Amino acid sequence: MTILMWILAVLFVVVGFAGVVLPALPGAMLIYAGLFLAAWADGFVRVGPIPLAAIGLIGLSSYGIDFVATALGTRKMGASPRAMVGAGVGTLAGLFFGLPGLVIGPFVGAAVGELSVRQDLVAAGRAGVAAWIGFALGTVAKVGAAFLMVAIFVGAWFLF
Repeated sequence: MTILMWILAVLFVVVGFAGVVLPALPGAMLIYAGLFLAAWADGFVRVGPIPLAAIGLIGLSSYGIDFVATALGTRKMGASPRAMVGAGVGTLAGLFFGLPGLVIGPFVGAAVGELSVRQDLVAAGRAGVAAWIGFALGTVAKVGAAFLMVAIFVGAWFLF
């Protein structure tokens, strides 16, 4: 039984890492599930509730990273608040269209939001590019959060 739990744990973590960048999979939660299963396979001897709680909080926070990074990207470029909201809506809408939707969604949402305020294609394009850059940086941050989750687990494992 323990070997099966370890195999599933590793599988969840590997698929979770793919899910951090692919929209169809809940990456951070799969990583958490895998790490929780690994801790359970060990009887929670080496990795207990405190590291698991920290890993869970990081996993939960990674879901807000996309939206915050996209909104901050548009804000830094001087886009209107509507462009920031549009970027967030575009990111959410993009989730339903897979990877192309996640790439195009923030751009289109920010551009449409900016166009509704200024009717200036150059400003709308700038807002869209800023939203996309923010989204890309958010993805990098999510990958970093995923590695941090595993690092906390590994650190707790070897401390005990």
